[in-house]
Formats: sequence, C-alpha cells, structure tokens
Amino acid sequence: MTLYEMLSEMVRERASDVHLQAGAPPMMRVDGKLIPFEEKPLTPESTEAIAKALTTPEQWDRFLRDKELDFAYTIPKVARFRCNLLRQRGSVGIVMRVVPDEVPGFAELGLPRATMEEVASKERGLVLVTGPTGSGKSTTLASLIDHINQTYAKNIITIEDPIEYLHKNKQSLVIQREVGIDTNSFHAGLMRALRQDPDVILIGEMRDRETVEAAIQAAQTGHLVFSTLHTLDAVRTINRIIDFFPLNEHQQIRILLAESLLGIFSQRLLPRADGKGRVLALEILLATELIRDYIKDEEKTSLIHDVLAEDNVRGMQTFDQHLVKLYHEGFITREDAVAAATSPHEFKLLLAKEFGESVQ
Repeated sequence: MTLYEMLSEMVRERASDVHLQAGAPPMMRVDGKLIPFEEKPLTPESTEAIAKALTTPEQWDRFLRDKELDFAYTIPKVARFRCNLLRQRGSVGIVMRVVPDEVPGFAELGLPRATMEEVASKERGLVLVTGPTGSGKSTTLASLIDHINQTYAKNIITIEDPIEYLHKNKQSLVIQREVGIDTNSFHAGLMRALRQDPDVILIGEMRDRETVEAAIQAAQTGHLVFSTLHTLDAVRTINRIIDFFPLNEHQQIRILLAESLLGIFSQRLLPRADGKGRVLALEILLATELIRDYIKDEEKTSLIHDVLAEDNVRGMQTFDQHLVKLYHEGFITREDAVAAATSPHEFKLLLAKEFGESVQ
C-alpha cells in the first residue's frame, strides 16, 4: 500500500489523527480512540522514508537542524494534514491531524448559529476560542472566517502555524500567512498585518505576552481579531491572559481586555452516545456590561461563572449547563458527561434541579 493509499483510507475511516512511529503499526485516532490501521510495525527506515516523502528538501533540512518540524501536507480531493515531525529514540516520528477539504458550517459543528453570526458581524473586538488540544478550535475559527468570507466584503489576514484550512476568496479577500515560511512569528506577522489594511485578523494561537498585547491593541483600533488559547473555560481564559503580564500591569490589562473582548467560546469534544463520532460541548461568554465590570475587578472575576449560568437569554451558558442539555437530548452518556464536567458535583445538581435525577 502506498502512502497516498494509506492516508486516503485512514480519512475514509474517519480518522482525526494519524500516528506513524517506528516499532508500532500505523495508528489512527477515530472518535477520540487510538486504533491500529494494520498489524505490521513500521521500521525506522520506513518512517524516515515517509517523512522525506511528505516534506520538501528545505523542510527536511529544517527538521535535521531543529529535530522537529510543523508543516502542512495536502492530498488533493482527500484532505489536508497538519503535520509534526519529531525525533524519538533516534528515529523519526510523524503525527498528522486531518483537516477536511471543505470548511464545515456552524450547524454541522454544533455551534449556535445566531450567536456565531452576531459575533462575526462585529466591526472590531477580540473573540477567543479555547480548549485543549484536539477540541476543534481551528475548525471553529475556520467556520467563522468562512462565514465572513461568504457574507461580507472584508480584507481578512490569517497568521497560522501551519496553515490548516485553505480559504478561497469569495466576498472577501483572504490572505493566509504561515509562521516560518511567510513570517517569522505570530507577533511579527501580527505587527505587519496592522500595516496591510486588514478588517479581520486571525492569529492561530496567542503564545506570549507580546502577541496578546498586540492582539488587544488591534482589537481596540478597529479590527475584528480571532485567536485561541489552551484554556478550559472562560474564567481561566481571562486569568491566563492577565497572567501573561507582570503584576504591576494587571489592572491596566484588565481594563484593556474588558474594553476589547467580544466573547469567549470554550469547547471540548465528547464521544457520542451512539458511538458514531463526537459532539461539541461549549461554554459561551459574551461581553455584556456586567461581564466587562467583572473583568475589570479582580475580586469579582470569579463571579463571571455565575453570570454565564444565569444569563441564558443572551445565549450564554456554562460548560456544565451544556453537558446537561446534551445528556438530556441523548447525545452523550451520563458517564462521559460527569467525566468531562468542569464540576461533576455541579453537573449532578443541575440534573437534579432540571430533571429530578439523583445526585449520586
């Protein structure tokens, strides 16, 4: 079986990730679980040959120098892959994330359409999509960018590492820049983007203080900015942003964040109860005046969770509230919901309150 055939078959098997490591058979992650694609283990020679087939000579030289490499690889009409090369026990390892050719829409992803369209319609502000690795953050951002691209005449600039979804120009002009190839870093790309007449800026990830600071500045100066953080919920996200800065700057950054923030979408993917795929569980924070006041006041920031729980009319919800809804509608099992809950005790209390189920 050729590399093309193997990867194509893995995509047909609904793999989200592909793992190619010496001493183990090719593995694929389906619905969150790693399973072998075939029984025969890969050799160090075969993983190195595959890595060379996936990379350009320039990329291979960078890998030999740095001993790790992030890049993208495309099989036309099959999928695009976000790839990572690494060294382990002296041999080459490969991890590939499957990126579908087509950008899925809000409904297909399980995102609240009205809320997402409202956020995407804004002229300026900061929108954050957060969650652990593999929770679908990049896909949610791609869906937002695709909606703007189809609906508005905007200049959209993305800074990604690597580029995942490829966006064709529709109503908008989409410029996609890859860290390491088109720009040296997220921060450098973002600073240059501000001189490129953008309406919308997507930053693949906010990894350092300089990028966070520049993103907030961009949002404050009339740009709609999207980015991601590896945080589990809205309150942790706010605290993480503030913690990028020294203590003597905390109050100032609280004010700037409160003024620029539009919303935080914190997401995780859970196994479906019927075993056929995964379902999105989502916490939603929208920056109302009360939320902004609570961000500015360190002593009240922890109360934001209560606002999310009580202000459902505006579309806000806690992660555990959404888990209760998904469980009640039969999308997920109680066991998976309890395991994923921010507070298992709160989840059980919500079940008891809403549906009279036992707290045990």
